[in-house]
Amino acid sequence: MKYAILRTCLVLMIVLLLAVSSDFLDLVRAISRAKAVESSAQAAQTTAERVTPANTAADASPVAGMGIMVGEVTPSTALVQVRLTAHTKLVKGDVVGRPGIVEFELTDDQVGKQQNRVLMSQRIPARAERDFIARARFTGLAPGTRYRCTTRIGADASGLEQGPVARFRTLPGPQREQDVRFVVVTGMNYAKFHGDERIDRKIHLLNNNTELPPPYSGPDKHLGYPGLASILSLKPDFFIGTGDNVYYDTPKKPRAENLKQMRQKWHEQFVQPRYRKLFASVPTYWEIDDHDYRIDDGDNSGEYEPTPALGRRVMLEQLPLAAAGDPEAKTFRTHRVSRDLQIWLVENRMYRSPNAMPDGPQKSIWGAGQKAWLMRTLKDSDATYKLLISPTPMVGPDDLRKSDNHTNIKGFRHERDAFFAWLRESGVLRKNFYIICGDRHWQYHGVHPSGVEEFSCGALVDANSRLGRKPGDPKSTDPQALIKQLYSQNPRSGGFLEVQVSPAGQGRGPRMTLRFHDEHGKVLHKLVK
Repeated sequence: MKYAILRTCLVLMIVLLLAVSSDFLDLVRAISRAKAVESSAQAAQTTAERVTPANTAADASPVAGMGIMVGEVTPSTALVQVRLTAHTKLVKGDVVGRPGIVEFELTDDQVGKQQNRVLMSQRIPARAERDFIARARFTGLAPGTRYRCTTRIGADASGLEQGPVARFRTLPGPQREQDVRFVVVTGMNYAKFHGDERIDRKIHLLNNNTELPPPYSGPDKHLGYPGLASILSLKPDFFIGTGDNVYYDTPKKPRAENLKQMRQKWHEQFVQPRYRKLFASVPTYWEIDDHDYRIDDGDNSGEYEPTPALGRRVMLEQLPLAAAGDPEAKTFRTHRVSRDLQIWLVENRMYRSPNAMPDGPQKSIWGAGQKAWLMRTLKDSDATYKLLISPTPMVGPDDLRKSDNHTNIKGFRHERDAFFAWLRESGVLRKNFYIICGDRHWQYHGVHPSGVEEFSCGALVDANSRLGRKPGDPKSTDPQALIKQLYSQNPRSGGFLEVQVSPAGQGRGPRMTLRFHDEHGKVLHKLVK
């Protein structure tokens, strides 16, 4: 009897366990099925998000990843440009463009004025053939007046959204006495600043007389060059890039040779946040030199890429110095900034003779037409200060090994000497004529035996700077120490030149103040003319 009861209890326990196990297994199976369904739903949703037309990169609304830039401001005109892009930062080393529309609206930015009233408006398409750059030209502006240019951007005119905003002041012009301040820069070497390991150190030592400096390592490196922030803090009226604004040939292997590669150099440069912030507040004027034309010390000879025609095309495409698509655009020009100041921006690459040509009366950097224009306009000017902004030096001294510029012994000295003689004979030299040059990677103030004075702005990027040649150096273009050097930067550093022209006042005449800054804004040297 006892065993029968035990068997019965055992059977009941087994049945109960089987029932529980069955329910448990059903529960587990149900949970697993639910999770599987949920995972499938999530996967389907993710896939749908990827293929939904509104979210594909090809159909996304364009943005202005490189900001806005104002250029070639005069007393009555200005150029404003925006490039439409897919992103606001580098993606796989480039900033891909996007087609669309940019609407530019110009309003008065003067204190006390009705600032919301639209004075002028233009809608410009951004197309692939111009690298998705929309450039507007405004005319009929008032001298010495502050303007605000707002933009709206979109894939088409029906879906425009707010874009970047720029502010600028037109030049005072020849009738107005007004304080004017501007900065001059060169040597904006992206690869050296960011530490491109493909740079050939042996070639760098040979060409720069110094070991390759270390790249910038500050925590703000992602913002771009510190010198740009220093410039913005000064609130200058305008910015002049004298050339070497990008480097097609750094690194040398591989270097930029075709249109896509050359455009990429400008994209990576101007997408940096400090450029975008600076150019939203400070208008620009541009020249090019060798590195942003073809190659180091390049001329128009040689069957290699990029060709001179492509170098010119990309300059006029990327930089706002002429109306979009103008086939007759002149890259040399002069601007009467104020009653006291006139500047000349010359072209030192496109019209030059071959560097290897023996020096003499027929060898020229400027070409006959530009040279005649330069001498005529200088003689006609009644501005108190006349500043020739040259992409390359004319006084120096420079490295002896070179044959590329007006200082070089196997270069273009005949043209330089003839021009300096004309400056004396015409009387222009006695009327506050000075040269400001780019190209050289160090700051200096030099005086030629003829009396012509030159100020070199030095390289903006610290890693692109070096110590310069001094008069009397046997490896310089002045081994006899004929040049008087009143200032030469030491130690080396990145930086820029600030120029301020002030009208007469308080018993004195007009004056020009020049300040050499390092990249952090510290004044290294100051003089007054």
